[in-house]
Amino acid sequence: MNKILIVDDEFQMRQLVRLYLLQENYQVDEAEDGYEALEKLKRNDYDLMILDVMMPMMDGWETIKQARQLSDIPIIMLTAKGAIQDKVDGFSTGADDYIVKPFDEAELLVRIKALLRRTGKMDSAQEVLKYQGLVIDLVAREVMCGGKELNLTQTEFDLLAALVEHRGKVLSREQLVELIWGMDFMGEDRTVDSHIKNLREKLNAAGVEKTMIKTVWGIGYKAE
Repeated sequence: MNKILIVDDEFQMRQLVRLYLLQENYQVDEAEDGYEALEKLKRNDYDLMILDVMMPMMDGWETIKQARQLSDIPIIMLTAKGAIQDKVDGFSTGADDYIVKPFDEAELLVRIKALLRRTGKMDSAQEVLKYQGLVIDLVAREVMCGGKELNLTQTEFDLLAALVEHRGKVLSREQLVELIWGMDFMGEDRTVDSHIKNLREKLNAAGVEKTMIKTVWGIGYKAE
């Protein structure tokens, strides 16, 4: 079970994020400032840290600098600042991802799983997803249906995995673009639509209903 450290000076924000993570069966620890976070990093092993920027005493930037001297823990910045330069500063300081408040629960959870997977810290129990006859191996990046492998592109696989991991929850086109192509993607949000179309056709050819992926008009998509 992956263990995550939440660092934020706002009690209500820590409790909100804790609730989201506990629902996904993560272990959770908290720190209310950078000093407490650094002390906990010295004494415990964590798989990921969610770190607020605007904190008294020691802000998120300084906390990252000192944390990087102790650990290579994946770090997601959670902050109200959304300017491009703030994101650039965050990544150059050592952050691995960046989410702007107010944030969407589904986006936070998808980003956590994507970062854990990318850094090789994903709990083995979460590496295989089973859904409507599909077996999705997140490590081998293979999708099996009825004993046969589906020939998906990298983008189609990432879209399917993101939607199935958060089935029942709507992911906007903007969220999917950032998750799959990154924040520096220069294309159109509608690029997602063409990939979804191709993915639906391949799923349908394998015997999976196209309606498994539902269009939420004006917003994005969700796995039913």
